[in-house]
Amino acid sequence: MNSLAVVILAAGQGTRMASDLHKVLHPLAGRPMLMHLLDTVAAIGAERTVLVVGKGREQLEAAVAGRDDLAIAVQAEQKGTGHAVAQAADALAGFSGNVLVLYGDTPCVEAETLRAMVERLDRADAPGVVVLASSPADPAAYGRVILGQGDHIERMVEYKDASPEERAVRLCNSGMLAAKASDLFAWLGEVGNDNAAGEYYLPDVVMVANRHGRHAVAVECEAWQTAGINSRAELAGVERDWQQRRRARAMAEGATLLDPETVWFSFDTALGRDVLIEPNVFFGPKVSVGDAVVVRAFSHLEGATLGRGAEVGPYARLRPGAMVGECAKVGNFVEVKKAKLGAGAKVNHLSYIGDAEVGAKANIGAGTITCNYDGFFKYPTRIGEGAFIGSNSSLVAPVSVGAGAIVGAGSVVTRDVEADALGVTRADQKQLSGWATRFRERQRAKKAGAGER
Repeated sequence: MNSLAVVILAAGQGTRMASDLHKVLHPLAGRPMLMHLLDTVAAIGAERTVLVVGKGREQLEAAVAGRDDLAIAVQAEQKGTGHAVAQAADALAGFSGNVLVLYGDTPCVEAETLRAMVERLDRADAPGVVVLASSPADPAAYGRVILGQGDHIERMVEYKDASPEERAVRLCNSGMLAAKASDLFAWLGEVGNDNAAGEYYLPDVVMVANRHGRHAVAVECEAWQTAGINSRAELAGVERDWQQRRRARAMAEGATLLDPETVWFSFDTALGRDVLIEPNVFFGPKVSVGDAVVVRAFSHLEGATLGRGAEVGPYARLRPGAMVGECAKVGNFVEVKKAKLGAGAKVNHLSYIGDAEVGAKANIGAGTITCNYDGFFKYPTRIGEGAFIGSNSSLVAPVSVGAGAIVGAGSVVTRDVEADALGVTRADQKQLSGWATRFRERQRAKKAGAGER
């Protein structure tokens, strides 16, 4: 493949999002849609990448700060997609290879599709432009691609400028295209704005190429790859479709999803083989699940690592830094944050374990919490292997419980407990014989007197 540059358009105002956040920074599967596209671009080995920004440029510049592989071009006035691409000319000065033009709000296009576009551009018949097209179930207001012989494009027309016959064509222009750099920027200079919107349309380079005796061709892909996102409703639709594909992949790779429609993944969720996921489970970013793990219903996981054979939930919450060891168990209504549970450790019920290390086969009783925060700083709790923490205990960090130690139920532990010792802070139990009977008699008498008044 010849040297390749990519121009990503992200200068639109995105008013239909009704948001202070730039449109292309809205998350898809837990990650800004622009970052999905930048990963795809990196996968195809682009030599240069130019991001064209406009309104909200400060947000975009902050989002991509520190990326040496990315140049910024500014479209100060939004005069259409053709005008936007022209702003990248300076950033690509001296570049003579192939150029792909993509859109920051169309994040699902796949690397293989982009490679196919460039490969078609480099074929012996030397097309001037390669246009990415698709046939969505509802063509709506997309521009139409009118084919001639084979994959050759006879003409392209924006929906608002199309005739009824042209609108009946189902093949739609995605807006994404490939051309040689020298051709692209020369032809953009010949694009006019004699259209309903008074804008310079990028697709018009096809007609300019035709005038120069250079034909344009279409490469067709699945419609979901070309789905653009202009509103929150469209974002929800693309998210839904992304999740459907990810669920299908999870099951094809050996995971069981009891109710697939209720399981939500993030862009980087990693699942092992023979994983069982019950209904209503949400995976946030940075979750890795080992083989034979069970995630029970209504659990929420983010930034967590689960070892082979671990069991989580139901109604568990794993926050960033949670590391659940092999065959360890995090039970119902348990929250774990920045804590490591050793192999076979158990935190079964109604507990909070934060900033902690729990040794192998330790058992944490119901209602136990690690008191890790004093309002200013976080402190660690360490629980040794085989230790047993009785129910309703509070471990006030920094504190350590040694291997094999037992903490009596209801204790507030403020000092270290040595290995194999019993740590207990429970007050002595007292018994006053007959007190309950006398109490009830007094209260009944008071109630009767109040009723008389």
